[in-house]
Amino acid sequence: MALSSLLLSLAARALTFLFFLLVIAFLGYCLYIKYIHMKYDHIPGPPRDSFFFGHSPTMLKAMKNDGIIHDKFLEWAEKYGPVYRINMFHYVSLCTYCPEATKVNTCHLTVFTSVHRCHLHPSILLAEVPANKQCQLLAFWGLNLFGQRFLGDGLITARDHERWYKQRRIMDPAFSSLYLRGLMGTFNETAEKLMDKLAELADSKTEANMLHLINCVTLDVITKVAFGVDLDLLKHSSPFPKAIETCLKGMVTYVRDRFFEYNPKNRRYVNEVREACRLLRTTGAKWISERKTAMQNGDEVPKDILTQIIKTASQEENMTEEDEEFMLDNFVTFFIAGQETTANQLGFCIMALGRHPEILEKAKKEVDDVIGMKRDISYDDLGELVYLSQVLKETLRIYPTAPGTSRDVAEDMVIDGIHIPGGFSVVFSSYVSGRLDKFFEDPLKFDPDRFHPDAPKPYYCYYPFALGPRSCLGQNFAQMEAKVVMAKLLQRFDFTLVPGQTFDILDAGTLRPKSGVLCTLSHRDYKNKGS
Repeated sequence: MALSSLLLSLAARALTFLFFLLVIAFLGYCLYIKYIHMKYDHIPGPPRDSFFFGHSPTMLKAMKNDGIIHDKFLEWAEKYGPVYRINMFHYVSLCTYCPEATKVNTCHLTVFTSVHRCHLHPSILLAEVPANKQCQLLAFWGLNLFGQRFLGDGLITARDHERWYKQRRIMDPAFSSLYLRGLMGTFNETAEKLMDKLAELADSKTEANMLHLINCVTLDVITKVAFGVDLDLLKHSSPFPKAIETCLKGMVTYVRDRFFEYNPKNRRYVNEVREACRLLRTTGAKWISERKTAMQNGDEVPKDILTQIIKTASQEENMTEEDEEFMLDNFVTFFIAGQETTANQLGFCIMALGRHPEILEKAKKEVDDVIGMKRDISYDDLGELVYLSQVLKETLRIYPTAPGTSRDVAEDMVIDGIHIPGGFSVVFSSYVSGRLDKFFEDPLKFDPDRFHPDAPKPYYCYYPFALGPRSCLGQNFAQMEAKVVMAKLLQRFDFTLVPGQTFDILDAGTLRPKSGVLCTLSHRDYKNKGS
């Protein structure tokens, strides 16, 4: 009995001591939050919702019911100016739309930003590290998804500069101008399959979900030119489109509710997301392994991006098992970034042209003048499609498919005359910059002439592919593909938007047209049978 009493007494004392430690830790944390508030409260910003959660409740509310958080950022930018503060727990983020600040922190890496800090979605990260600034990148939540490795630590999520540089060195030759010229045949061939499908829908007078069809085409392109695999999604089913969609939606869910996976009711959905991640990674591992084996055996292999990457990697002096895992991370990245954002851009472009008949007719005339009756579009033809380039650029100004950007800044800096102590995250939004009238007159007006060759160039307020040395590796690839698809569409068909559909934006991991862009199609005055 005495021993039991002694043990109970010791246990009680231990619990009491632990309780006091927790109280002291909690009070210390409260003091630290207060210190952060005092450190940064001289910066303009909206009132905090609470001491602990900061502005998080307002942002979560803004994202409910398919809301776009960047609309809230736009509202705050118009009210509080080019730099304002956002708090959450002990983290502070500064949203800035000051071109000079964007220039200093110049953009260069397509990445998934640290949403646990600022509730952003998949985005382009502005990440050039100036020599006089000791800046480090944010920890990316996109590395894992509900505990399953997703993007890992590949090219777009690598935080260590040397690690990033090694991967970029391996990837660069596969996206050279010379290599991209050689992809025109694949771009034409795959776009022709879309034209055939659209012709069937036009003949049967069936509505076309353009976003769905274009998603099939862009995924066909990336699997063909990157991995030598012909999915032909317009005719055959595949688990990959659903897996990509599931992963992206899973990311949005993960952002909005960090405790989502711990609710037993959500277990089935969480497992679906994990399975989708595993499907992409296991498929990538299989394709990479098969290609390496074929190359080692001296077999004939496609001259695609995967072959080029493996060849370049073999020339590296130090290739580790970790580097092999990074290659798999990049496989998943290509699958998503290589088709999702391009498809969404094309969907928004068709939507915008359908709403502006005069711009649509001008784009058609240019295509007729440059392409005429030709079946295959050449690389040189793309350079002649100047107005179509303007249309695609204007599309990304109003509808940036990957709109959020952020980075950490360790040292003090001055933004718009305000001294900012180091240790903060700076957040950019090309969505907001593109919709501010201080940068673009009548910003909600769709006006491709903003990007006329003789028009003034936007000064660090337009960066859909980021800027600087780490700009999006695949931006030329994406815009070549987009031009080919749009040029063929404008060459062959007249289209009108189905009445009654919404023109709203859906945040589904990337920004996309909520309606899917429903169109009715008809053949133009001639059916192109080739030159």
